[in-house]
Amino acid sequence: QVQLVESGGGLVQPGGSLTLSCAGSGDSFNYYAIGWFRQAPGKEREGVACISAIDSSTYYSDSVKGRSTISRDNAKNTLYLQMNRLKPEDTAVYYCVKLQGPVRDADFDSWGQGTQVTVSS
Repeated sequence: QVQLVESGGGLVQPGGSLTLSCAGSGDSFNYYAIGWFRQAPGKEREGVACISAIDSSTYYSDSVKGRSTISRDNAKNTLYLQMNRLKPEDTAVYYCVKLQGPVRDADFDSWGQGTQVTVSS
């Protein structure tokens, strides 16, 4: 089973940018869809972005669409999420997730431990 480790979170001012990374070890990403979820205090977990293994097609939630870009580097077994024009409502713990299949509707397989993103002035 793959182990996932997120990094890149931190404190950023509104309007700023961050790039989150998720490094996988123990198994290859190449044949699986991978994505990002987030959970803010007192709120339900929200899927924000996903990228397929077939053609790298992407999905974004309405809350981040147009401000975020998900990408994958299979050679490095690493997933990225670039977030721009950050808003206070983007504050959450961001989790990387690997799915059991190549497309977004597959079941969840592995989760990372999360990285905190705080958007505040």
